[in-house]
Formats: sequence, C-alpha cells, structure tokens
Amino acid sequence: MRGFLASSIGVSCATALAVPLAPPAAEATSAPPAPPPPTTVATAPTTPTAQPGTGVPGSTRSLALAPLTADRAPGTAAQGLPRRDVREFSLVGVVWDDPGTELHGRVEVRTRATATGTWSGWQQLETHNADHAADPGTAEGASGRVRGATAPLWVGGSDGVEVRVRAESAPGTSRTAASPLPTGLRLELVDPGKDATPVPVAPRRAEDTRATAPATTRAAEATAASRANAGPAPLGTTGIPALSRSETVAGLTAGHRASPYVGARPEITTRRGWGADEKLREKGFVYTKKVKAAFVHHSATGNNYRCSQAPSVIRSIYRYHVRSTGWRDLGYNFLVDKCGQIYEGRAGGVSKPVLGAHTLGFNSNSMGIAVLGTYSDGEPSSAALKAIARLTAWKLGLYGMNPRGKTYLKSGGGNLYRKGKNVRLNVISGHRDGFATNCPGKKLYGKLGTSRSTAARYQGR
Repeated sequence: MRGFLASSIGVSCATALAVPLAPPAAEATSAPPAPPPPTTVATAPTTPTAQPGTGVPGSTRSLALAPLTADRAPGTAAQGLPRRDVREFSLVGVVWDDPGTELHGRVEVRTRATATGTWSGWQQLETHNADHAADPGTAEGASGRVRGATAPLWVGGSDGVEVRVRAESAPGTSRTAASPLPTGLRLELVDPGKDATPVPVAPRRAEDTRATAPATTRAAEATAASRANAGPAPLGTTGIPALSRSETVAGLTAGHRASPYVGARPEITTRRGWGADEKLREKGFVYTKKVKAAFVHHSATGNNYRCSQAPSVIRSIYRYHVRSTGWRDLGYNFLVDKCGQIYEGRAGGVSKPVLGAHTLGFNSNSMGIAVLGTYSDGEPSSAALKAIARLTAWKLGLYGMNPRGKTYLKSGGGNLYRKGKNVRLNVISGHRDGFATNCPGKKLYGKLGTSRSTAARYQGR
C-alpha cells in the first residue's frame, strides 16, 4: 500500500472504418444537470468547475455524434465523429437520452496522446452500463436527469479523438437486422483536473505497540476512532488512518454491533484526499438501514493507469457519473486501485449505510466496491484482492455480517429478479450475482471465494 495519499484542497482493436479525416473542430464545453429533449443533440455550454485550491479546473465536454457516411452496408447503422483535435481530456464515454434504451452494438474510440502525439489503436467501450444505476422508483432513479451510458474508459492525457458506434442485432433477434441506435448519442470527454501536492500519511502502527501506549493516549485515539466510524470524515481530512482490531472495536458507536468479529479498519483515502469537487454532487446524503452485503465490481475503465493516477481516474469517474449520466453522486461506495489503496466513494460516511447506485435492484442494504480496471481477461493484483478482504472484513463486521455467509436482499427490480423478490446471496457477491452482466469480469469474479475466506479470517472467524 502506498505510503502517501494524493490530496486536493477542498472538497479490442478492430479494422478502421474508411471515414474521411475531418479538419480540427472546436468542442462544446458542457456539463448540464439534465439531458436535452430527445430531438436535441447539442448541450448548452457551461463554465468548467474549478477544484478548490488546485488552480486547475476539471471539465466535461460533450460532442454530438452524427451518421458516418462511409458505412452504408445493408442492415448496419453507424454514428460517430471523424478524427479531430480537442482540448485535453483523460477519460471518454458515450451517453444517450433514454436510460431505459439499451445500446446493442460496438462502441470504439481512438485517441491521441498529448505527450507523444501518437494515436492509439481502436479501443472498445463496455456498452452495458445500465446495470450500474439507482434502483427503479427511487428519487435518484426517477429524477429525470439520468441518461443511458457506456462504461467510461481511461485513456490518459489526450488531445485528439475519433469515435464510431456500429449497431448490431439484439440478442434473440435476426442476425441480419441491426437494432436502431439510441437517440441523442454524445461523446463525453472528461478532464479530471490536476492533483495537489501529495500529503504523507502517518505510518500504520501494529496493535502490540499500541498496547504499551499510555491509557490516556489510547482513550483519546478510541474517541477519535469513534468519530471517524460515526459519519463523514472531519473537514480537511485527506485520509482515515488504519486501526487495529481492538481499536476498531473500542471506537464502535451505538449504531454498530459490538461484535468480536470486526476486522481492523483499513487506511482509507477520503473524498478530499482524491480531490472530489463537492459542488458537483447533490447536497445531503441518503442512507439505507444497514449493510448486509458487498457487491464487487470492476470499473471497466481499462488497466492502463499508474497507481499515482488513481485519484485522477476516480475524479473522472465521479464527473462522468454526475455530469454525464445524471446520478446524484459517484455510484460506488468504495474504490480500490491495483496497488491496494482504498478510496471513499459516495459521500455520507465510510462506516454508514450510504445508498449507492452500483447494482441495479440491490442498492439497498448493500455497498458497492469497484476495483479500478478491467478484469474480463486481466488478472486482478494480489494487493487489490487483499484490500477487498480488509475493507469487507471491517465494514461488514460493523453490521455483524460474516463474509463467508449468505444473506437475503429484496430486489428493487432488474433483469434477473422481479421487484419484491427476496433473493439469497453471498454476503460478498459479484455484480453479476444481482444483475445479468459481465461485471466484475470473470478473472476478478473467480477470486471472490478467496476474498470471502480471507475477510472472515481478518474478522477472527
């Protein structure tokens, strides 16, 4: 695990289409809270939101897609953008007007690296992102602001882009008839802004050394642990330090079970630590009753990031979730990078049962953990798997849950279970257990059994 926290002051390649090279075009800067009417593809410009204290603003820019005249084969439909110059961005995704409409097809992008001027090969975006969403009937899901969206893709600093969206037949339909593409297709280009100077984190101290500390020191630290367990991190805090198991138990509040089966609290980078601009999200917090299960995800943003870039990747996902897809905040409760660092996700307190938008139909009484990267074919790191086990041992332990056990969650509606059905699930489940999806990728999903046993061991079971 890295010895410092990044902080910010404040809250498959494919054959190319023969499309003509367009002259450089200026991009529209936009980040509206609500989608345009179905007949509109452009969005009104807004001023990029600055991240307090960094001096360098992040931004979200939206470009309307248009038919690609070079692709006229019978039974196909394609939209996109010819190659063009744009202002620098690091993450890309495609959105459309109606979140209830699925995109049946292939979405591919290629980008030009700012540092080298080199164009990448075609990279595919995961199209089925509706499974990461607020439950039907909730205020967030019924806000009228939510859009359909692909998973975002981290490409790093880039100043050129080309995109193509090619329709394909929907499952169960004729292979010769492509499904129509959703209306209002737009390319979203996200600039996460710049990191501030990293802030060192106090080194983790072992439980046996704490046992020799003065009683007054242990009492004061237990009080501080209680405050940190209770709700949002204190103002200005960039990281929540790790605690031993005994300190974690000592810091439990009345809202959590004083159970001996609670894992030690891991070190967590707060929202301020990764540079969240709190003006982007909706005000206030939304909670459920408890945390009975953890759903593990992959972010599907690709594996081409350095761990030092993880805060920027998270800020980009945050902007994409809020500005591009219309959610009230980042969808996941926690995120984990490939070096094993844990990050606070949706606001409201790391120990509280914050309602997320991570597993459509099962957001209530659960939490969502996203491992940064794509694990359909790539193996997750041992550090990331250990972080999942440490995080679930602690957070599930606060609510008396056994990571190796089973629990029941009531479905809010989805493509696997009807609304209102009580579903028996593993306490640590993969996203695909609650919704028919590839997430969290077969390689990560195959490791969840080990995560369950390791987390239970961390709880002392």
